[in-house]
Amino acid sequence: MSREHQVKPRALAHKDYKSSYKPVWCAGCGDYGVLNALTKSLSALEIRTEQVALISGIGCSSRLPAYTRAYGLHGVHGRALPVAAGLAISRPELTVIAVGGDGDGFSIGGNHFIHACRRNANFSYLVMDNAVYGMTKGQASPTTESDWTGSKLAPQGTHQPPFQPLEMALAAGAPFIARAFSNAPNELARIIREAIEFPGFAFVQILSPCVTFRPEQLNWKKQVQEAFSPTADKREAYLKLLDDDGIGTGILYRAPRPCFQPDTATPRSLAAIATDFEVSA
Repeated sequence: MSREHQVKPRALAHKDYKSSYKPVWCAGCGDYGVLNALTKSLSALEIRTEQVALISGIGCSSRLPAYTRAYGLHGVHGRALPVAAGLAISRPELTVIAVGGDGDGFSIGGNHFIHACRRNANFSYLVMDNAVYGMTKGQASPTTESDWTGSKLAPQGTHQPPFQPLEMALAAGAPFIARAFSNAPNELARIIREAIEFPGFAFVQILSPCVTFRPEQLNWKKQVQEAFSPTADKREAYLKLLDDDGIGTGILYRAPRPCFQPDTATPRSLAAIATDFEVSA
């Protein structure tokens, strides 16, 4: 076909990224806002659905891949990050995005989170944080406040300091760190776009209210305010976090560094690789 007769693919609207499956999230759940912001970001970046891979673990928010027309894997609890990292490294032409919640990412998946920050493979990680295990009926999660008494398993509170995702990401070496709010759609979409475009591991904590088990989080809409502006100075970022109340938003830290890539200078056949795993008699 001659160049003048080639037809450029139609630009996709954000609704084109959504599948026919209807979300089963509770009415008013903040995860709806994340889904909308993500599809708007992909549309704005003009990334085709077949060029996107969404990887998740287990939990309410981890259902998100099924609600898109991109490639998706709804995998094992807490294991989204190693799968996403392996895919990003082996298929660098794809836009790889891991999604999940605070329980999946910071509890059973906490070790993977630390090393994903350190290794710096080229993919984004969006964590919908509501400080509660919603799918299993309201238990305290790693980010739950120590004095929250809404759980039947800890009716007097957990008496444990909550996990600090941004501080941990900064300490572990993540080169892109941000926090956003699901009910601020324009800012959320902007931050997700910047995370996707960033050349390396980009972590975004998204405050996503649980209207069923943490209805008091609806007050976040009145409390959340932009508190961060990007810096490449790690000391400056740490100082900002010392004054952080947990609901400030914005890009905290952005300092690109070389992405992790395996040594592919000498390609090996599958047969050669298989010999490494042979057990001698």
